[in-house]
Amino acid sequence: MRQPIVIDDRKSDLSKEVLLHSGQDATLCYQCGKCTAGCPVAFAMDFTPNQIMRMVQLGLTDDVLNSQTIRLCAYCSTCSVRCPRNIGVADVMDSLRIMAAERNISGTGRSRKVNIFNQAFLDTLSRFGRSHDVLAMVLFNLRSRQPFLNAKLGLKLFNNGKIKIKPNRFKGVSEVKEIFQRINRLKKGA
Repeated sequence: MRQPIVIDDRKSDLSKEVLLHSGQDATLCYQCGKCTAGCPVAFAMDFTPNQIMRMVQLGLTDDVLNSQTIRLCAYCSTCSVRCPRNIGVADVMDSLRIMAAERNISGTGRSRKVNIFNQAFLDTLSRFGRSHDVLAMVLFNLRSRQPFLNAKLGLKLFNNGKIKIKPNRFKGVSEVKEIFQRINRLKKGA
C-alpha cells in the first residue's frame, strides 16, 4: 500500500539551500519530465534529472548528494533550455555537486571516477595554465588505481604526434595560477 508523502513546509531545507547556492527555485518543478527527455546522459544516471528535482523538493539530502547523477551531469544545459518553468536545472545540478564536495561526499562507482578526472584536469590547469592531456591521464590512472588503463591508446596517440609529453606554455599562466590561489584562499576562509 502506498503511503502519502506529507510535506510540512512548501520548501524543504534542501530546496532552500539549492535556491541560496544556485538562485534556482526547485519547488517550481511540476515533473513534466522534459529535462529528462532531452538529457543526453540520462541513460547513465542512477536518478533522472526530474527525479533529482523531486528529491530536492522532498528534502532527500543524503540520497541526492550521494547520487551519481549530480556528478555525471554534463552541464550542457539542455534540461534548462527545455524547462517550461525556466528552472536552470543544470545550475541546480552544479550547486548540488558543490554542496556534496563541501561535505566531502565523493560518490561511488562512475561518479567517483568523474571526480578523480575533474581533479586531475584542474591540477594540470592550475600547474600549466591549460590542460595537459598526458599528465591528466597519468594522474587519473594513478588516482583511480588503474595505472595501465588506455596505455596502448596513449602510446599510439604519442607515436602519431597527437599528444606531447612536454606541456605547452603560454604567457597567461601566472594569471591562471593566481585564480587558483585565490580560490584556495577563499576555501580556507582567508
